[in-house]
Amino acid sequence: MKDLNLIELTDLEKRYGKKEALTGINLTIGRGKIIGLLGPNGSGKTTLINEFCKDKPTIFFSALNTTEIENLESLSKSIMNYERPDMDVTPEFKTYDAALDELTALATHERIVFVIDEYPYLAKAKPSISAMLQHIIDHKWNNSKMFLILCGSSMSFMENQVLGQESPLYGRRTGQFKIAPLDYKESAVFHPDLSNEDNALIYGITGGVPHYINKLGVKESVDEALLDNFFDRSSYLYEEPANLLKQELREPAIYNAIITAIAQGASRINDIALKTGQENSVVSKYLGTLIDLGIVKKETPVTEKIGKKTIYELADNFFRFWYRFVPANMSAIDSGRIQKSYANSIKKNLPDYMGLTFEHMCRDYLLYYEKDLPIELNQVGQWWGTDNKNKKQVQIDIVGTPVKGDEYIIGSCKYQNEKIGLDELELIREYAQVFGKGKKYYYYIFSKGGFTEGLIQAQNRGEVRLIGLDDLYT
Repeated sequence: MKDLNLIELTDLEKRYGKKEALTGINLTIGRGKIIGLLGPNGSGKTTLINEFCKDKPTIFFSALNTTEIENLESLSKSIMNYERPDMDVTPEFKTYDAALDELTALATHERIVFVIDEYPYLAKAKPSISAMLQHIIDHKWNNSKMFLILCGSSMSFMENQVLGQESPLYGRRTGQFKIAPLDYKESAVFHPDLSNEDNALIYGITGGVPHYINKLGVKESVDEALLDNFFDRSSYLYEEPANLLKQELREPAIYNAIITAIAQGASRINDIALKTGQENSVVSKYLGTLIDLGIVKKETPVTEKIGKKTIYELADNFFRFWYRFVPANMSAIDSGRIQKSYANSIKKNLPDYMGLTFEHMCRDYLLYYEKDLPIELNQVGQWWGTDNKNKKQVQIDIVGTPVKGDEYIIGSCKYQNEKIGLDELELIREYAQVFGKGKKYYYYIFSKGGFTEGLIQAQNRGEVRLIGLDDLYT
């Protein structure tokens, strides 16, 4: 067999039911022996690995969130199923050293792909495994034909303890790839026949994670899919957040409380501490872990360094939706009244919930899809500060900073059914003066519900750029 490339995909096609998502994809990335592949649950890591390995000799070991001994038994079965697939009863290795030596022997004469899926589980069960792999990579696999893939969903563990500078494996990987969820436009490929509003809502619920999109299973009605797959105790999506937290955390109750507080609008440490009944120092510690897991993120005014103005948001749309609506409706779910209360308790609140999602969609649009920007963008984010003249707080949904110069994009995002009028343009002009960092501003207004004739005329005069929900998907 010829040497393997790091990643080699030829004429890759991927369908979701009858819908063609990818076709004719060719990808080749360098030659290598050790790669790290990380990404959240359901992001497509295993699919990518399977596509890469489908025509190659592969030993696939999926680590378990269990003991050292049980993982050794599972590893033994993976090796023996490759080496002796016809055996009714497979022998087990007594030690990890013996299992790794067997892998070394197998890779002496032929190129073998060895995949350890959910590697963090193995590393937690067998803390010395990274050092063991370091030794065998340095002394036995340096001239072998072993091709090792370490895959994991625990982002912080993979980035810090497995592939970080303090890890025994640091500097030994050939490459590291992070599989991100789909963005709002990519997510729409699952449901090309649905409206843009429905696709935006699906993205706001699932965060663009393919696994969650499939599990939500929208056919014709998002409402029906939500009732069947979120607001039913027996459903997969209902149980998913708790299962994920149990896998990653030792004290899920406190984390639950913190996530719930943020989902309900608490954004600063003091507010989160007040809602959870915990000390600020305790909240800060737990927030750090949630940030590492990719569930929470810090937000700072786009032009400023992290400091006193830092706020916290749920980075994961799936968690944000679940914690916003499920705990508050537990009684209705348990009593079987959720279908009757759905319209008032959930559906009427979806536009408000979607406000933040829409802001992120608009920022992504400017970064990735808008072709005629007046400036070369450095970054896009939100900004907030104090209007000293009027003694009030000001928040700007979108500030686009330039790569160079002092021209900025100032934008507003409105996810509501009503048309937006000239007063919104006047408001962001006022806010731009409070922002005060540029000499020239370009104004953008994004609206789900459209624009008044007066605002359209302002666009015709070149005073503002108007972008509707449908424009985001063109």
